[in-house]
Amino acid sequence: MKRFLGLVGAVAFCAAALAGVSAAEIKEETPLAQAETASSEVNGDYLSPLVTLRADPYLYKDSETGTYYFTGSHPLYDRIELTSADSVNGIAAATPKTIWTAPSTTHHVWAPEIHYVMGKWVIYYAASENGDWDIKCYALQCKGDDPMHDDWEYMGKIKVAEGDSFSNNSGMCLDMTVFENAGKWYAIWAQKPNSSNLYLAEMEDPLTLKTKSMLLTRPDYDWERAGGQSVNEGPAVMKHGGKIFVTYSAAATNAAYCMGMLEIDACDDPLEKSNWTKSPEPVFRTDASRKIYGPGHNCFVEGDKGELLCMLHFRDYPNIQGGDGNSLYDYNRHAHVMKVDFDRNGKPIFDFDPDELYNTGFTDHQK
Repeated sequence: MKRFLGLVGAVAFCAAALAGVSAAEIKEETPLAQAETASSEVNGDYLSPLVTLRADPYLYKDSETGTYYFTGSHPLYDRIELTSADSVNGIAAATPKTIWTAPSTTHHVWAPEIHYVMGKWVIYYAASENGDWDIKCYALQCKGDDPMHDDWEYMGKIKVAEGDSFSNNSGMCLDMTVFENAGKWYAIWAQKPNSSNLYLAEMEDPLTLKTKSMLLTRPDYDWERAGGQSVNEGPAVMKHGGKIFVTYSAAATNAAYCMGMLEIDACDDPLEKSNWTKSPEPVFRTDASRKIYGPGHNCFVEGDKGELLCMLHFRDYPNIQGGDGNSLYDYNRHAHVMKVDFDRNGKPIFDFDPDELYNTGFTDHQK
């Protein structure tokens, strides 16, 4: 079956589903009541926020059924939930289903993404199984064709090519996403031997890398090292006009967090680094005038009307209020969607004000 890859790509959750997650349970001083009682406003055609208390949001549209599937980092970092609906806004009112709960020895279950890869439903996620911060990339695989009703199976750590002792092994590894181009599948993930860099490899199957990894990008610019952290992470893939665009998140996970971008001609070899061009400036960053602080960890998906949407998380205040100053434990990063337009040169425009955009159609995104 051929399905539309309607997204490629730490926490969001609809207010109606918060009954099972109390502030006491999360053990957090962040003003959760603000997120629980806040009402969503309409941003163009879509609710804003769409889902609260979920960072690293991932929204996928099944081209055969039109069903949307949503997941993201749960505030307790100990489970993976999945939500489905027939429309983008429907995700806000849908009830999440826990499809996997981590054993007590596993920590930091971060950034799950659902993909349909080589005929299989797969969720890629990061977690630490062998020590508190020994974070690597893992996967679940659905045993059937219905992600919401069929069982999911733990598949373990993503396997690497023979002779590769680095990929998904040395240092912290996280945020794996996958995409198809010219009949081949590729994985991109963040890995931290020193700084957090992005690496790319071709895939043998949904759970195995075929080639050794290629360094795609490292934090070269000051804005990628802002807030005291040198970070490239959270890659997301989008196709348009004969190009492949990879957005990613950079800098510390506070108001410094922002989105960078790389691009390549779709006919060029993704495993050849010289074929890629990197933007010297962020493509989306904090905008205090709109109460957007630390935007990032985005994905792309086809909207209800066929338009291209970018789903991402951000806070609506600048200073970390919970977790004793640790941004990972200030859970008020909520999931929003914004329409993406393209300029005359075919470059994507990221602007949260829908009144400044006009719809050019979804075209060939992730076809």
